[in-house]
Amino acid sequence: METKFIKWLRQRLPEDSRSVLGLGDDAAVLRLVGEDCVVTVDMLTDGVDFVVADVEPQRIGHKSLAVNLSDLAAMAARPVAAVVALALPREEGRELAVGLYEGLLPLAKRYGVAVVGGDTNTWDGPLVVSVTAFGRPTSRGVLTRGGARAGDRLLVTGTLGGSILGRHLDIEPRVDQALQLMSEYELHAGIDLSDGLSTDLGHLTGESRCGAVIYADRVPVSDAACTLAESSDDGHTPLQHALDDGEDFELLLAVPPEEAERIIRSQPLDVHISEIGQCVDVEGMWLVDDGERRPLEPGGYEH
Repeated sequence: METKFIKWLRQRLPEDSRSVLGLGDDAAVLRLVGEDCVVTVDMLTDGVDFVVADVEPQRIGHKSLAVNLSDLAAMAARPVAAVVALALPREEGRELAVGLYEGLLPLAKRYGVAVVGGDTNTWDGPLVVSVTAFGRPTSRGVLTRGGARAGDRLLVTGTLGGSILGRHLDIEPRVDQALQLMSEYELHAGIDLSDGLSTDLGHLTGESRCGAVIYADRVPVSDAACTLAESSDDGHTPLQHALDDGEDFELLLAVPPEEAERIIRSQPLDVHISEIGQCVDVEGMWLVDDGERRPLEPGGYEH
């Protein structure tokens, strides 16, 4: 199966000048000598990140690459290349692999990603997809989680919550938006919201050794979060969904006050940016809701 699948894939992968050696050897060779290379990997599994029986393989393929591109966006790195490893169920594995790539390759083309290799295997377990992506920092370097400072404003792109209604599969990684902001403004820290605002904010403040205050009425709650709150019986409000649901894959940024004001005023992106709070010099997280300030506990996804 593997030989035939590689032959099929070879016919569909475009040539790329950065790929000195692509499919067919023990490893790929990329022309990146003399530059820093940003590397990220995500492993997605049936039953956790998607359900094969309930969704088209093309959407799974799209998500598998998109989550990696979102990580590169969080670092303000330009995507360059990726390798893809598949552990396929024995039954109809090739058909599933073809569908995955039919969803993955259009996204790779859109962001200039050369798919330069990977691995396939079959087993008696569920589908597992692991993508490793490579990126190039901008001339201003990479954006990390560890640079936030007390007084920085916290900005977020788009809207949050309710991703399980479809957004968790049809991810739009904020690559272009991150690169634009990095080139035009001073940014101190950033992270993509994969595990939920309340959890990922904790990752950012933890690495930066600061705290944060979030204002409930400024959190951009999605229509999907409102729909989910109305339709489910778990008692969660739209705000709780926006804070905890995860898989929004928006950007959370710590920005100096004057730069944050410029960004909010000019709205330079094709997606809205909201100021939702600020960093403080006391470690911890707090939510201000109706004038009451209380601790904000991480309620998102814990791996």
